Amino acid sequence: MSVLEILKERGFIAQLTHEEEIETLLSQEQVTFYIGFDPTADSLHVGHFLGLMVMSHMQRAGHRPICLIGGGTAMVGDPSGKSDMRKMMTVEEINHNGECFKKQMQRFIDFSDGKALMLNNADWLLTLNYVEVLREVGVHLSVNRMLAAECYKQRMEKGLTFLEFNYMLMQAYDFLELHRRHNCRMQLGGDDQWSNILAGVDLIRRKESKPAFGLTFTLLTTSDGRKMGKTEKGALWLDPQKTTPYEFYQYWRNVEDADVSRCLSLLTFLPMEEVRRLSALKDKEINTAKKILAYEVTKLIHGETEAQKAQQAAEALFGGAGPLDNAPTLTISPAVINGTKLLDILTGAGVFASKGEGRRLIAQGGLYLGNIKVTDQDMLLTADLFENNSLLVRKGKKNYYRLIID
Repeated sequence: MSVLEILKERGFIAQLTHEEEIETLLSQEQVTFYIGFDPTADSLHVGHFLGLMVMSHMQRAGHRPICLIGGGTAMVGDPSGKSDMRKMMTVEEINHNGECFKKQMQRFIDFSDGKALMLNNADWLLTLNYVEVLREVGVHLSVNRMLAAECYKQRMEKGLTFLEFNYMLMQAYDFLELHRRHNCRMQLGGDDQWSNILAGVDLIRRKESKPAFGLTFTLLTTSDGRKMGKTEKGALWLDPQKTTPYEFYQYWRNVEDADVSRCLSLLTFLPMEEVRRLSALKDKEINTAKKILAYEVTKLIHGETEAQKAQQAAEALFGGAGPLDNAPTLTISPAVINGTKLLDILTGAGVFASKGEGRRLIAQGGLYLGNIKVTDQDMLLTADLFENNSLLVRKGKKNYYRLIID
């Protein structure tokens, strides 16, 4: 089975430019391709992970990936899917985020012996002469087509800045530069990047009179079209300091039944025969598939040891088996006991994003200490609530934390 057939079977592919040519190319040659990642935060999130899975499938089939860090394009900001202009970041912020991305990508892509490249488009974009770029690239891009592009539509409602308008030109130039430097012939990206990818494909064909190709993969959404990877704290990050392995595991353990098949196909390397078997489980048995999904995805992101710890913690909390040693632990000083509000402690420890969130949950009856429901928003944390210096906190129906006095 060709890699294109694998990507189709697993449900990755959304659109592609020249299907028959791409199928022939990927089946008969080693192809250099790229995916761009703008470093807009100090960690990759699960949406990026979908792209890394596509990249990994391609690499396993013998093709060479280029992970392109968007140190230059992040200076402008991608308007795709945004109703407001992205926050402008400093050069220092962008460089720091780019370094964080590099470290995380090395967990998923094999960069040894030239099997993959990691580049930064700041190396060529930040030294360009603007007039020369307009003359070389701008002459080949139609403003009419650009304004009709899906990536600009939402921004047009509130007002598209000239800064953002240049993003498509810069991404197209990236493809051209990678084609010239590394014979890169394909650009891949999420389906929200379709218009930008088409611009690059068209630019290479016009400028170089050589074939270039584009392919987009589906965005990670639920069965009813909502974006996946959002938690109460925000994005589902790959950095364990931002989203703990336990929290990461629990997210996938609690997906809707209708989303299990899609997640197993896209986010694991389980054979499709096994994916179909697990996806066919019904009623309570579907929980078996969810546990396997949670374990497999957590193992890919955080390693087997952390996946096992998260699994054991979940079993201890929800299955009544074993100690709670692997549950998310919040350590507090004895000095705060009997004098500090519970809400202040939990907010400071990151259980709540804000005190307002904590107050709303208490008002809704969703916060428990052990088996005791918290009803007083000004409740003080007292020593008599602890047993052996340990206290189990439940936030909502499924989020558990262990408070430890140390």
